[in-house]
Formats: sequence, structure tokens, C-alpha cells
Amino acid sequence: MPEGDTIFRAARTLHRALAGQPVTGFDTGLAHLAVVHQNAPITGRTVQRVYARGKHLLVELSGGLTLRTHMRMSGSWHVYRPGEKWRRPAAAARIVVATPAYVAVGFDVPVAEFVDEGSLQTDPVLAALGPDLLQEPFGVAEAVRRLRVSTQATLAEALLDQGAVAGIGNVFKSEILFVRRLWPFLAPGALDVPGWEALIAEARRQLRANVVDHAAAGFVTSTGQRRTTGRLNPAERLWVYGRMGRPCRRCGTRIEMRRQGVLNRSTYYCPRCQRAPSESTSTPEG
Repeated sequence: MPEGDTIFRAARTLHRALAGQPVTGFDTGLAHLAVVHQNAPITGRTVQRVYARGKHLLVELSGGLTLRTHMRMSGSWHVYRPGEKWRRPAAAARIVVATPAYVAVGFDVPVAEFVDEGSLQTDPVLAALGPDLLQEPFGVAEAVRRLRVSTQATLAEALLDQGAVAGIGNVFKSEILFVRRLWPFLAPGALDVPGWEALIAEARRQLRANVVDHAAAGFVTSTGQRRTTGRLNPAERLWVYGRMGRPCRRCGTRIEMRRQGVLNRSTYYCPRCQRAPSESTSTPEG
């Protein structure tokens, strides 16, 4: 599933391509969007802005209508020049927004809806989101409060709760906990306020480091280049995620993985650098 930084970059790319442009064509394979288009045509409206809220991408149109999409595991937005060959088959296109300068294509987008301006602020999906890690100003105190009282069983699961804090996915979850040397399976309430503040600061640092300018890229897919170690080789950009059985980059101990929650999400960790509280009484290092 794409994480907050990937959606942020996708929104920025779409904004640069579409903002201020009139919609000259709109097509969709999603029946509920087609009904809206039939009753209140999208063609002729102007794209006012494209922005991200957590893992949601929103295309704001003139006339008080916003297109909200969520890419989940498979979706992606591509941007093309008119007439340029698509990198994916047309059968996979779920949404096509054409302007004089660019064509934006949403491939395999599983979640999409039009939200009118009057109900955007109270939309149940968006209203349920916690503070967005990539937005300014960011409500640190509110994020800490939500995370400390999370009903999730562990730190790892709490970080994925978009209702507590928006933007973290499975990759960053493992990387953030490793950098802070925290046992992923500690209960959320067991971490004190300074500990949560440091964890959130690290999350913001990592996500912001991954929203560097990729304006030259012609498309943004549902996966993102993660670069938390500072290494240039893409295969070496992660500390622990996807490295089960391989040596820890810090101490050489074999990386382990445990699956959690109803979605069976994977958590990668170093059992030495991230010792369980019963195994170590030392304060986590930065």
C-alpha cells in the first residue's frame, strides 16, 4: 500500500500538470462516478488544485466538486502528454482526466468518489483521519494523545492507525521503530509522552526526506523509493523492511519478521537493536 510520502508526491505531480487547466475530457470505468458525470458533467470544469490528506489524493474541481481517491495496494496515477503511449493497458484505466496539456490516468484505482464542497469537511472518511504527518502546521500534541490511547495492541499497529496519525504505512512503520530502537510489540500506553514525541519526529523526518522533488518523473506508482539509510543503491535504502534473515546493518544480528493484526501485516525488526523491555532496561537511543 502506498504511504503518505508517495501520495504526497503523486498529488504534487498531478497538481503541477493539471492545476488551472480546463477539463477537456473525462472518462471512467467506475459506474458511480459515471452517474455523477452524467448528471453534473466534469468536462468544462477547471482543476483548481490537487492535494493529499494522509493516503487520500484529492482533485478539487471548480463548481464545488472534489474527486477523492485511495490507491490501496494496486492503484496508481500516471501523467502523460496528449497522444503519448500509456505504460499500462487501457483496460486497467479506471479514471481519465484530460486537459489541453496533460492526461492523468488512474490505473486500477479501487476507491474513488466525488464529494461536494458542502460535505467535504464532514466527509466521514476524511474526518476520521488523524493529524497528517506531512502537513504544516502539524499537531504534535494531538497526535501523541491519539497514539497513547490507541486501542491497537502494539506500537507497530498503532502507527498504522490512520485515525491516530495519517501517512504511515507498513514500510515506514518498521523503519521508524528501528531507528528509535523500540520494541515493536510494546503496548501504545507503555511509551511515555517524550518517547512518542521522538517517534513522531522521526516519522516526520523520514516521510519529509522522501518527498524530494521528482518533477522529472512522468508517473507516480503505488510504490515509492524509500531512502532512510542514506545509501544510493535502491536495494540498500532500508534498515529492516523486507530483510528477514539478513544481517542487521548496525549489529549483524539476523532481522526477524512477525505478522500482526486482522490484515496480517508484516513487522520487521532487529531483536538486538530493538530488545523487548524484559531484556533491556536501557533508554532507546536516537
